[in-house]
Amino acid sequence: MFLEDEFAIGRMRMRRISISCLVAITVFVACIAAMLGLASAARAETPQASGQLAAFVRPNDVNSGSLLFPSKEPGFYVEAPRLKTDVAIDVSGPIARVKVTQRFQNPSQGRVEGTYVFPLPDNSAVDALKMQIGERFIEGQIKPRREAREIYEQAKAEGKKTALLEQQRPNIFTNQVANIGPGEEIVVQIEYQQTVHQSGGEFSLRFPMVVAPRYNPAPIVQTVEFNNGAGFATPSDPVENREKIEAPVLDPRENARINPVSLTINLEAGFPLGEVKSSFHDVDIGQDGDQARTISLKGDAVPADKDFELTWKAAPGKTPSAGLFREAIDGKTYLLAFITPPTAPDAPVPSKREVVFVIDNSGSMSGQSIEQARQSLALAISRLNPEDRFNVIRFDDTMTDYFNGLVAATPDNREKAIAYIRSLNADGGTEMLPALEDALRNQGPIASGALRQVVFLTDGAIGNEQQLFQEITASRGDARVFTVGIGSAPNTYFMTKAAEVGRGTFTQIGSTDQVASRMSELFAKLQNPAMTDIAATFQGIEAEDITPNPMPDLYSGEPVVLTAELPQDKAAGKLQIVGKTANQPWRVEMDIANAADGNGISKLWARRKIDDFEARAYERQDPAALDKDIETVALAHHLVSRVTSLVAVDVTPSRPANEPLGSAKLPLNLPEGWDFRKVFGENSVPPGGAERHGAAAPDGSAEPQQAAAATQAFAASPEIANLMAAAPTAKAATLIALKSSTVNLPQTATRADEQIMRGLTMLLLALVAASGLAIWRRRLKGLIMAGAKRNGF
Repeated sequence: MFLEDEFAIGRMRMRRISISCLVAITVFVACIAAMLGLASAARAETPQASGQLAAFVRPNDVNSGSLLFPSKEPGFYVEAPRLKTDVAIDVSGPIARVKVTQRFQNPSQGRVEGTYVFPLPDNSAVDALKMQIGERFIEGQIKPRREAREIYEQAKAEGKKTALLEQQRPNIFTNQVANIGPGEEIVVQIEYQQTVHQSGGEFSLRFPMVVAPRYNPAPIVQTVEFNNGAGFATPSDPVENREKIEAPVLDPRENARINPVSLTINLEAGFPLGEVKSSFHDVDIGQDGDQARTISLKGDAVPADKDFELTWKAAPGKTPSAGLFREAIDGKTYLLAFITPPTAPDAPVPSKREVVFVIDNSGSMSGQSIEQARQSLALAISRLNPEDRFNVIRFDDTMTDYFNGLVAATPDNREKAIAYIRSLNADGGTEMLPALEDALRNQGPIASGALRQVVFLTDGAIGNEQQLFQEITASRGDARVFTVGIGSAPNTYFMTKAAEVGRGTFTQIGSTDQVASRMSELFAKLQNPAMTDIAATFQGIEAEDITPNPMPDLYSGEPVVLTAELPQDKAAGKLQIVGKTANQPWRVEMDIANAADGNGISKLWARRKIDDFEARAYERQDPAALDKDIETVALAHHLVSRVTSLVAVDVTPSRPANEPLGSAKLPLNLPEGWDFRKVFGENSVPPGGAERHGAAAPDGSAEPQQAAAATQAFAASPEIANLMAAAPTAKAATLIALKSSTVNLPQTATRADEQIMRGLTMLLLALVAASGLAIWRRRLKGLIMAGAKRNGF
């Protein structure tokens, strides 16, 4: 009885203690909230004290597309550098010289470093970098990649303005510019050379404007090594420099389009022109004689969210069938030759074809892209003959082999396949390798007298290109791989190289208006045999190098395009090209003495020589020797490559040693026609953090990092630390609250200070529960022991 009274008294005391604890902690929470509110208001009124990094903003204060990165003031951020790009293209016959001027603007009041991930054509020979500071121009120097990086980092640390241009893929580059002063603009100009594309009497030039988000498969474990009895796995990453090809992507649902681009083209075709048009942008076209045009964008500038494409044709009867150009430099002669073989009028059509269609229905193909792919594939299937066999494979992060092997192209099977294709929706990741393996390995042997063709429809938005090239090389056999690039910003490097390795050809479709015409061109190529056994030789002179080597097969309307390095600066002799079409020999001879003068041909030869090295890398046993060969050619011709970079440094320091330097990647637009939710997930926030396309959080994914830092700082305060030490359960609950406070916080449209307050409230509630329980247990134990002692226990 006595013991029961003691328990009752104990419960009453604990109730009073608990109420007191709750009141005290509630007051504490209110005080914290009030202090945060006052601090926030104070910061809003005086966002910058003297000596601080920059003028701070909150997400709700920014009305246009901007990237924000954390500042030292909780809840406030610094705007990343902004970018405007001017493009000037001079086309002279088959060669284009391009100047890309990037204007980096720093809207903040602190010094920053900006990193911009941007595309260039995959056949571009990048040879110049200039940095303009005020009225001064600083020329970039070509260096081995590691040395260029060291020069840049040292200059950045010394407070000097510096720029570094690196190649991450043949069509993806990064430009880093450090120590941009408050309100300052630094101008960086890049120059490159490229050849004009020709197919079926149409000439075209494409300028890519945006790097589409890439799907990057996770690293895999290939081998297990053992060292002194301790085994450890060695991971193999299929995506080279994955962090370099990723950039923040703005959600078009919540942000205005950014990164404006202006573009002009001076076209000197070298022959009388017929139709000249822009495929995807509105342009103004001025005429200067029958061979020249001036093209410019309407409205001065457009957002960088889709590729620009210009096409032109010769006037009727004026299409050139051959061209030879020459450049003498450093005691050597460089040649560029274009020859379009005649179409054999009686070329026999293959009696049987086996066509494996592979369609990408991943999230990046959503919107206009999947519609273009569905239309293209339905049209291709409808053109099959009853004696042909075919199959359809679709993939996202899963795969379906629709017929489980090749079937006859009967009307019933064609209708089933077309109905299936029209039912496809775009969603999920881009696991391309399993679909490619199935198409190349699992379709059974090729029937006697049949021609096996694999037609791949995709935007190519992947980062593991080399892994796919290796699969095509290893498993193609006698099949030929044709690629069809879909969408506003396809990965042309992957598509072009995959077709080249697969002995096929590449077709681009950028809008539904192009489906019929571009697919008709592809059908002509699929239904006609390739020109094979192409070889180039010289008579009367020795050529040291001819590229590409080996020569690829050609299809209807495609020209032979080759470059060569000759030892003499005044070369004489003849160029002879031979091949076979429809089992009939074909030959053409061209007198080198009659070659027209051309500029930049040596750069194009060097670019293609490097491509040859890279394409045959699998044959080399010594990777270091391969890199050295590439480096030698790139340094001799002042070219950016996988192993060389351009770096420019201002000799005068501009940032005092005691001033901090902010850093962030410049954000990109989502390519036009892409669906943000399909690419990054239904409940996603703007990338970094792209779940479906593998993008890592960018330098400057502001709010989650800021919320985490504020919460961790609060948890490290003496009062909270003492509470956690006193109550292990509270410590565990605090860690859980810390984790939950940094997950899924939107980077826009939600106030950071509100999220921080919610996180702090979670922390305190966890502490209330944990510390109150611990105190109650200790007090109850004490009461029990005291009661037992008084009762003689």
